[in-house]
Amino acid sequence: MHHNVIFQPSGRRGSVASGITLLQAAHELGVDIEAPCGATQVCGKCKVKIETGYFEKFNMDSQLDHLSPLTTEETDILEEGELRENYRLSCCTTVLGDLLVFVPEESRGADQVVLETGVARHFKVDPALRSYYVEMQAPTLEDQRSDLQRLQDALEESHGLQGLTIDYFVLTELPNILRRGQWKTTVGVLHDREILCVKPGLDEKLYGIGIDVGTTTVAAYLCDLGSGAVLARDSMMNPQVRYGEDVLSRITYAMTNEDGRQKLHRTIIEGLNALIGRMAETAGLAWQEVHLITLVFNTAMHHCLLNIEPSYLGRSPFAAAIKESFEVKARDLGLQVARSGVVHVLPVESGFVGPDNVSVLIAEEPHHQEEEIRLIIDIGTNGEIDLGNKHKLLSTSCATGPALEGAQIKFGMRAAPGAIERIRVDPQTLECTYRVIGSDRWYGRGANSGAKGICGSGIIDMVAEIFKAGIIDRTGRFSKKLQSDRLRKDENGRPEYILVFAEDTGINRDITATQGDVRAVQLAKAALYAGAKLLMRRLGVSKIDRVTLAGAFGSYIDRESSLVIGMFPDCGLDRVQAVGNAAGDGAQLALLNREKMAEASVVAAGVEFVETATEPDFQQHFAEAMMLPHAVDRFPSIQAILDRIPVSDSLQSTRNRGV
Repeated sequence: MHHNVIFQPSGRRGSVASGITLLQAAHELGVDIEAPCGATQVCGKCKVKIETGYFEKFNMDSQLDHLSPLTTEETDILEEGELRENYRLSCCTTVLGDLLVFVPEESRGADQVVLETGVARHFKVDPALRSYYVEMQAPTLEDQRSDLQRLQDALEESHGLQGLTIDYFVLTELPNILRRGQWKTTVGVLHDREILCVKPGLDEKLYGIGIDVGTTTVAAYLCDLGSGAVLARDSMMNPQVRYGEDVLSRITYAMTNEDGRQKLHRTIIEGLNALIGRMAETAGLAWQEVHLITLVFNTAMHHCLLNIEPSYLGRSPFAAAIKESFEVKARDLGLQVARSGVVHVLPVESGFVGPDNVSVLIAEEPHHQEEEIRLIIDIGTNGEIDLGNKHKLLSTSCATGPALEGAQIKFGMRAAPGAIERIRVDPQTLECTYRVIGSDRWYGRGANSGAKGICGSGIIDMVAEIFKAGIIDRTGRFSKKLQSDRLRKDENGRPEYILVFAEDTGINRDITATQGDVRAVQLAKAALYAGAKLLMRRLGVSKIDRVTLAGAFGSYIDRESSLVIGMFPDCGLDRVQAVGNAAGDGAQLALLNREKMAEASVVAAGVEFVETATEPDFQQHFAEAMMLPHAVDRFPSIQAILDRIPVSDSLQSTRNRGV
C-alpha cells in the first residue's frame, strides 16, 4: 500500500510505501531534513509539524491517525507546546496514510535560495519617521506646564512642529526619560504628527524595516533611517505555504476551516517575528529599537497578514476590504518591535493586484517615462503585468500557478542546493548537460551531481531545450520518431525525457521531463502572454520597446529560453532586463523616502486595472499562447533559433504562419 505525502515548504510530493518513516519518505522525495544522529532517535533535530484537515488544493485529508502513535523518545525530546502543535520526530514516525508535513526552518538541511537584492537606485533619504533634538527648561513652581506640553512647545519653537500627538506607551515613560536626559532629548516623530519615541540626550538613530511578503518567499531589509544604509537583510519561505501554494488555495483554507483565517495570520506573524529577531541580532540591535515597518504583498497576503476576512477576494467581483494605504500599530498585529512601532501598508490596486505591484512601480517608475512602451512582469505564483508609460499605465494579474516555482512539476522543487538551475540539450545527440545550485560545474551523463530536482529557471530551460532539440513540437507533444535511451514512457504509458539518470542524482531516481510538466509550463506561460497581449490591445500598441523582469524568478531565468517558449511578446534580447526584487526595493524606498511613500498612493490610483480574464476573446488569446512560442505571433528577434528547430510533418504546413 502507498500513501501520498507532501512536504512544505519545499513543495516536494509523491507516493511512498506504507510503514516507512517520515525521514525515509523525505529522503525518497529529495527533501533535506537535519538528522545529525543518523536517525538513532536521540538528537531531536528532525522535527516536523503535521498539518491536519482537508486541503482542497491537494485533494488530501491529512490526519494524526495517518501516523504511528507517539513514541517515548518523542515525548522525552519534544516540548509540551510542540506536542500540542502536532510536532513529531520524522525518524520515529511511520506513514500510515496521506499526510501534509511542514518542515520548520531549523530542521531543514538546505536553505531556499531567495533573491533579496535588487538594483542600485538613487534617491534622497527623507523618511516619514525623523529625529528632532530639543532642549527644555526644567519645570518650576512658576512654570508648571506638563511634561508633554513642555516637549510639544519645544518642538514647535525649535522645529515648527505643531499639534503633535504621542503614543500611549511613550507617554508612560516620558517623565523618566526627560529627567534622565536633564531636559535634553531626541524625539522620533512620524509624519511630523505623532511622537513614537523619546530618548535622553542626543541620539538620532532610528531604524525601520521594509518587508516584501510574497506568496512563496519573504524578503526583509533592516535600514538606518538616518543614513539609508541597509544594516541587515534576511529572507525565508512564507510559512503559510503549508496551507496552500497559491493565493486561492489559502483563501479556500480560510473559508473552509473554522480557525483558518487566524491560523494564516498567526503563522505569518510568527515567521516575521523570527525574521525581525534575526536581523536585529545581525545588526547588533534590540528589536525594540525598530519603530517603522513598511509592508508590501499581493492582496490575498495583505488580508491574511492583517487578519482581514479574505473570502470575498475569491468571489466575483473580487473586492478588497480596503484599497488605500494605512497605518496600524505593530503591537496590534503581534509584531515584536518597539511597542509604539507603526506598520505602514502600501495601497492595493485591485482584487488581485496588490501593494507589491505598487512597490514595483515606484521602484521602476514607468509612469515617469515619456515615449518608450515598457512591459514589466513580476513572475510568481500570482503574476502581475504592467504596460505603458507616463501617458497611460495599465496593469493586470495572471493566475500562473506555482508550476514555474517547482510545484505541479514531477521533479520540481524550490531553488535550493541540489536543484537543477540550467539545462542544455544537444539537438544532434539528445544528450543533456546541466548545472545545479551550489556548483558552477556543468554535469553530463556519468557525473554524479547529487541533483535532487528542478527549480524554476531550470524548468524554463527544460521546456525550451527539448523544444529546440525537436523532442517536443510546437504543441508541446513529444515526438514519436526520435530514438534515444533518454526517451521512454512512464508507468502510465506517457512519454518522458530523462534529464539525469538515477545513478547521477542524489535521490536514486531518474529525474525526468514529462508530458505533464510541459503542459503545466504551457498553461503558466500562456496566462502571462495572453495578459500582455490584451494589455497591448487596450493600450493600442503592436510592439513593446522594453521588457523588465522583476522578482527572484525573473532574475534567474534565461532570457533566450523565456522567449523561445513565448513567455511574453517579442522584444530584442538586449532590451530584456532583470531588475531583481523590485518589490523589496520599493518597500525600502517607501521606508526611506516620504515622497515615495506618498507617491505609492498616487500611482495606485492612476493605474488602470484590466480584468483580462473577462475579456470575450481571452480564451482565444490563451489558446494561441499555448503553442511554442505562439500560434500566430512572430518572433523576429529569435527567428534564427526557431528556424533551426526540427518540425514534425503535421506542423510543417503551419511553420511560417506560426513564427
